[in-house]
Amino acid sequence: MILTDTHTHLYSEEFSQDRDAMMQRAFNAGVTRLFVPAIDSTYTPGMYAVQEQYPENVFLMMGLHPTHVKENYEDELAFVQQELARADKKFYAVGEIGVDLFWDKTFLPQQQDAFSRQIKIAKQYGLPINIHCRDAFDETFEVLESEKGEGLYGIFHCFTGTQEHAEKAIGYGMKLGVGGVATFKNGKIDQFLADIDIKNIVLETDAPYLAPVPHRGKRNESAYVALVAEKLAAIYGLSVAEVARITTQNSVDVYGI
Repeated sequence: MILTDTHTHLYSEEFSQDRDAMMQRAFNAGVTRLFVPAIDSTYTPGMYAVQEQYPENVFLMMGLHPTHVKENYEDELAFVQQELARADKKFYAVGEIGVDLFWDKTFLPQQQDAFSRQIKIAKQYGLPINIHCRDAFDETFEVLESEKGEGLYGIFHCFTGTQEHAEKAIGYGMKLGVGGVATFKNGKIDQFLADIDIKNIVLETDAPYLAPVPHRGKRNESAYVALVAEKLAAIYGLSVAEVARITTQNSVDVYGI
């Protein structure tokens, strides 16, 4: 059984003491495909180090996270372009990119500009995007609407919206990244996921954040994708093995590997 974590911050300092053991737990749980999003240029060396240590299992994205869109975002976007152009590095998506108004609304125009420009970069390289959206569905969809059409596809990471939001995201060529929130008592998405075709779902952790029940509130890790698969098996009335097979194939359809 092959499980895929479509979004995990393996380079996080929260794993600095036990990264190898954490990775082995993931492999033991069947999680052998791990996709790693970028945040900004300061995290890139850590990303590269993890990928070089686990070249058969770890696949990288490149992008500028919306909470890291600040005064210097033009420099950061230039860095994204520079890294994507490298012949010695392989990237499987532009991400995570999007709009986040939870922490700070100061840079909303810059966030939307960075999001739009990175979608164009993704199209330039024929890559999917990995979207981060927090407290900003309208603002995120506004950009997607302006960029819709050929070449726009990817994953709406950590999806926490309504069924209407879900259907809208799918309409823009996105799969829904489902993680620990689906196991939360107040997570809400479990109430309508059965109405969304599982062909539109991929699994993720967003480790070290958003650990699923029964680990809620503790550090998340990629092995816990198996717990999300169990929850989806219950929602869809499928075996865990079938959920693993379908969602991994969905991830292949997006990331191309």
